[in-house]
Amino acid sequence: MAVSEQEGLDNMDNLKEWIAETEDSGERIDKFITESLDEDISRTQVQQWIKEGQITVNGASVKANYKLIEGDRLALTIPEPEELNLTPEAIPLEVVYEDSDLIVVNKPRGLVVHPAPGHYSGTLVNALLHHCKDLSGINGVMRPGIVHRIDKDTSGLLMAAKNDLAHTSLAEQLKLHTVNRKYIAVVHGNVAHEHGTIDAPIGRDPHDRKLYTVTERNSKHAVTHFVVLERYGDYTLMELKLETGRTHQIRVHMKFIGHPLAGDPAYGPSRSKSMTIEGQALHAAVLGFKHPRTGEQLQFEAPLPEDMLHLTHVLKNR
Repeated sequence: MAVSEQEGLDNMDNLKEWIAETEDSGERIDKFITESLDEDISRTQVQQWIKEGQITVNGASVKANYKLIEGDRLALTIPEPEELNLTPEAIPLEVVYEDSDLIVVNKPRGLVVHPAPGHYSGTLVNALLHHCKDLSGINGVMRPGIVHRIDKDTSGLLMAAKNDLAHTSLAEQLKLHTVNRKYIAVVHGNVAHEHGTIDAPIGRDPHDRKLYTVTERNSKHAVTHFVVLERYGDYTLMELKLETGRTHQIRVHMKFIGHPLAGDPAYGPSRSKSMTIEGQALHAAVLGFKHPRTGEQLQFEAPLPEDMLHLTHVLKNR
């Protein structure tokens, strides 16, 4: 691996550190930082942080065109997000479970989880703010209550915290891989094995920074377990269990083994775009965790949405 991000820093929202290795020598620091971050941060933003002294090399400020040297210690202190008055919105929610500490919802396909610059309304967070009134603030004003997320065009179960105790507990369970997360997906091709494990590190795609790929460079450990549920000739219905939770993990791993998700506009073949489903055929069907206050083991299931049921029916009866 070209760069090893410092152990334990993944869960510190504001501080990121890296050590440059041999293959990073000569690369511009602004390019390196942009490609190393998990979030969708632009190179222009990174250059601004460099100008403001938020990024240092060996403890000293540098310019955006600084070329890395093997052994350089890079540190980025991400500024606190500016205060925003997010508007609670009466967006319908399918609440699966709710108490004074947390809420579990079945997110529909097409709903964005949290606001982002230029897109401050119409998200799950806006809906939760209207429904709950009391989300935790650990993730800042942009992501109140959000402990984990699923992609806009993935449907299914997602939990949110209503207080900091719940948020800390749920985040720790995610970190320790004790949260049970199972997905149902329709993928291209006839998967050869009935079950298996994909253990392949994931990082930014060097050819398109908005996408991810299996790579040793600037990557993170990623493991997905799978079981074949049903075969439709040139498509397969699968259950996928996340051991880790990297961005786009299932989508990237399935593409890596030659079976991209049906309907996936980013990682699937071009014919995916003509599927009878908007976005990737992926549903977060099972979510299990320990209640942050009582310690009780909770587990929830959400049936396949209508569009995926229709897709499987079409494939089965061709």
